[in-house]
Amino acid sequence: MNKKYLFSLLSILAFCFGSAQKYQQPLVSAIKESDIKKDMYEMAADQFWGREAGTLNELKVSMWLADKAKDAGMKPAGDNGTFFQFFDMYRHQIIPQSSMKIGGSTLKLWKDFLVAEPVNTNIDADIVYAGNAEPEELSKLDLKGKVLAINASDKNIDKEMTLFVRRYPGFIRTKYYNKAFNLGAKAIIFITDDISEKSWAEVLPQMTRGSYGVEGLRESITNNIPVLWIKKENSEWVKNNPKVSLHLITETYKYPSVNVIGKIEGTHPKLKNEYVLISGHQDHDGIRHPIKNDTIYNGADDNASTCVAMLAMARAYKKQPGKRSILFVFHGAEERGLLGSRWHAAHPVVPKEQIVAVLNGDMIGRNSLDEAALLGGNTPHKNSEELVKMAEDANNESTKFKYLKDWDSPTHAEYFYFRSDHLPYAKAGIPAIFFTSVLHDQYHTPQDESENINYKKLYKMTEWMYRTSWKVANENERPKVIPNFTLER
Repeated sequence: MNKKYLFSLLSILAFCFGSAQKYQQPLVSAIKESDIKKDMYEMAADQFWGREAGTLNELKVSMWLADKAKDAGMKPAGDNGTFFQFFDMYRHQIIPQSSMKIGGSTLKLWKDFLVAEPVNTNIDADIVYAGNAEPEELSKLDLKGKVLAINASDKNIDKEMTLFVRRYPGFIRTKYYNKAFNLGAKAIIFITDDISEKSWAEVLPQMTRGSYGVEGLRESITNNIPVLWIKKENSEWVKNNPKVSLHLITETYKYPSVNVIGKIEGTHPKLKNEYVLISGHQDHDGIRHPIKNDTIYNGADDNASTCVAMLAMARAYKKQPGKRSILFVFHGAEERGLLGSRWHAAHPVVPKEQIVAVLNGDMIGRNSLDEAALLGGNTPHKNSEELVKMAEDANNESTKFKYLKDWDSPTHAEYFYFRSDHLPYAKAGIPAIFFTSVLHDQYHTPQDESENINYKKLYKMTEWMYRTSWKVANENERPKVIPNFTLER
């Protein structure tokens, strides 16, 4: 072989090899299961009393997270040189002076009737009792300017979902609300069936708390129609089309909540001005009704699991930064309706166009060691081909999870894609995916505690998210959004 040919061949091989090795391998060795476990037992401990949004306990865990973020190597990326981006959350609550009278019966709030949706309203109207009618049958009735009373029915409601009894009243509302609203009904009174009878005690505390929003999301207290519940033993109240006098008064309370935000700067002179956003939520449900003699809803899997994974990833990025910068966002008030992520998506701490992708985790520490879900990985939820490919390649390289693809289906009963903090970013046109090991029977119970986490699973999920983020941080081309991507729910 002549020297000129050999030199050319070696040059080609060097070029090919160099193209395949565009950047260093991820420093997976810097992620320690022992660190993850130690952080978990601190964050999900009783000392933070369940980290409920809008309480001192959420603020306390935010301080803990800021200290841990600093120790892990992050620099502050919140407001005014701090780790904190504060926002106001609003609670809309029915006050005791509200009243309801049906025919000659005066009903007691929270005893005789529940208010599932806090709205300001004054109604004096006829009740139309529709019995066991299904939604498609309501158009036969004259509901304009009247109050619909109807028996709750589980017909055509998928029962294969977590916390079905607790969530059942919400499914009933979804089943009938739009049809009744479009037909001009002024309110809906649901009459309990056997399932909703069981849920009464569980949903009562939540309904008395009211609903939550952030700035710009307070319209529901005037634009929606009231949704009420009475027990089936009192169904005679609404039969024979009596008149109802309903006066609901809401008060709005403002509470502070906070996103904890840190960053690790990239190394590339140009690409370091772009950010890979890694996210999870820091809050959980606080103190609630007892289950198995425990009232603290610690939220170890939901979602201390992702928070401690983010700290572990930060330690790896501190030792070996990527080309792009990493923005770590621990969202507040997710459990109250994705409030922290809605706020940050609308008020990002870096220019929105500089956020190249969002990698969100929620509940990543339970269930089978070999299975996991990548939501936003399949049509119609997929909004970036390149981002999904990076996640799939990262999985193929090491973790090799079998995908639970049915959880990403638009017909899945849980609609889980729409229930975590990637969603506001996807709606804002940013490539976004959601890593999860999915729900389990201790979801939103006091038994979601540190000792029940599968730490080998949590380590593997952390590695998968980290390997994916490393690709996004180092590839020359940023992921693109699929043209004309829309979300249908």
